Amino acid sequence: MPRTARDPVATRRSLLDAALRVIREKGFVATSVDELCAAAGVSKGAFFHHFTDKEALAVAAAEYFSDGAAELFAAAPHRELADPRDRLFGYLAMRRALLDGALPDVTCLLGTMVQEVYDTHPAVREACAFGIGAHAGTLVADIASAKARHAPTADWDPESLALHTQAVIQGAFVLAKAAGDTRVAVDALDHLERYLRCLLPDIRA
Repeated sequence: MPRTARDPVATRRSLLDAALRVIREKGFVATSVDELCAAAGVSKGAFFHHFTDKEALAVAAAEYFSDGAAELFAAAPHRELADPRDRLFGYLAMRRALLDGALPDVTCLLGTMVQEVYDTHPAVREACAFGIGAHAGTLVADIASAKARHAPTADWDPESLALHTQAVIQGAFVLAKAAGDTRVAVDALDHLERYLRCLLPDIRA
C-alpha cells in the first residue's frame, strides 16, 4: 500500500511542538534529532525537509513559542481591565496561574535554551533574546501608563522595569528547576508583586 502523503504544515507544526516538549524536558544539547522525530511521529527525512539541523529547529521553535505566548497573553481577560495598574497585576496573576503543572510544561523554552547555549549557538541565543525582549516589551505601555497615573514623580524607567519582571520570572524558573518544585517560583512572583505595589501605590486607595 502506498504511504499517504502527510500535510507539510502539520509535519512542521508537529516538529515544533515536539521541540517545545522535549527540549524543556532534556535541554537542547541532550535532545537528539531522533528523539525529536520520534516525539513528532515523523521520519528523519521529514525533519531535514523542514530544517537543516537541530539549531535551525531551535531557532524556529523559539519564534513558535514566542508567537504562542503572545497570542495567549493578548487574549487574557486582564487585558480588558480599564486601569493599566490592574492589567499589570492581572499579568502577574496569570503568570502564577500558569505555574500550575509539571516543570517541563510551565517553564520557558527561551530561558531553558539560552542558559545552555548562549556561547555556543549564537543564532539560538539571538532568537531567545528577541523573544524574551519582545515579551517584556508588551508590558512597557501598561507600566508607563500605570506610572503616569499612580506614580508620576517616580524616577524609574518603564522599559527597565519591564525587563526586570522577566529577570525575576526567568530566575524563578531556574529556582523551580533546582528545587524540583514550582512553589518556589510562585513565591518569587509574590515578592515581585509586593515590589511592584511599592513602586506603583494605588491612588484609588
